[in-house]
Amino acid sequence: MSGHIQKNRILQVAIHAIVWGLIIGLPLFFFEENFAGRRMIRYWDFFIIPFSLAVVFYINYFYLIDKFLFKKQTYKYLFWNLLLIIIVSMGIRYWKDLNFINFPPPPEMVKMGPRVWYRDFFFLTRDVFSLFLAAGLSVAIKMTPQWIESENTQKELEKRRAEAELKNLQNQLNPHFLFNTLNNIYSLITFSPEKAQQAVHDLSKLLRYVLYENTGNYVPLERELDFIRNYIELMRLRLSDKVKLDVSLPQAVTGMNIAPLLFISLIENAFKHGVSNTCQSFVSICIEIVPQEKISCCIENSFFPKNEHDKSGSGIGLENLRRRLELLYPNSYLLHTEQTGDRYSTLLTLFLKPEYK
Repeated sequence: MSGHIQKNRILQVAIHAIVWGLIIGLPLFFFEENFAGRRMIRYWDFFIIPFSLAVVFYINYFYLIDKFLFKKQTYKYLFWNLLLIIIVSMGIRYWKDLNFINFPPPPEMVKMGPRVWYRDFFFLTRDVFSLFLAAGLSVAIKMTPQWIESENTQKELEKRRAEAELKNLQNQLNPHFLFNTLNNIYSLITFSPEKAQQAVHDLSKLLRYVLYENTGNYVPLERELDFIRNYIELMRLRLSDKVKLDVSLPQAVTGMNIAPLLFISLIENAFKHGVSNTCQSFVSICIEIVPQEKISCCIENSFFPKNEHDKSGSGIGLENLRRRLELLYPNSYLLHTEQTGDRYSTLLTLFLKPEYK
């Protein structure tokens, strides 16, 4: 690891040396004076600008950013930068004036007339602006890795928070499912002990899936459908002749994944609120699949709202479902519920992204 860091540092130093070498050295080859001395005079007059840019850049890069900006002392950082740029700008003007006195300009520049204040002001403004750009470039280069690291850290924290919330929702859902199922089995005991015994046996299969086989965020769709079939068969045991149950589930599904226990909350509610042992009632469950595109669950049932004394279930099922959908299928689902008289319908559609397929 340390060797890799050392190589990166050597590469960074080499890149900086090459870039500044090109900036400072290349102009030397483009001056057209016939005499080497004249060429060097013009070069030294030019040299002060990139040299000053490098001074501001590296004082920021190696000192000011670490000492002030990384410590959130923005005003101090701006103050010292302003002071630095003023000093360097004065140095540039002094160097050029000294060079002007010691090495008079060529005849073609004399034709431009004497120096005037607004020309000096223009060059001073240009130099100050260039120095500010050098300081800004230093900040961008120095802080970009930190910004990227901070962004990655934030994403990792968000991912862990979402995973923790999903785990918490899953932990809420498991006892909620168990409570509702046991409540249904309890109602069987009074009129059919044999069916209740069979229901307990079937419940053990369901619990194996709920507790041990769906620990990940996604499971194979065929396993989820098998779980739904088993649950519906368990619920069928307690239905009287007054209840009409229609079920349509895909038979053979391979190569598709789904978040577990999404549809089961809706199916639970259908049996909880749509079944009456004294009145004619119905439950219709239909799951359709467009391969690699979407999965839809449409449920219709008669509606018998529970009274306030009915404590079967805690009411967290739908709330839990909506939050899990937001976490697992953000902007990729449609959940619609509608009550018309004594009829209640629910449609949940999951639009599959590549990672879900």
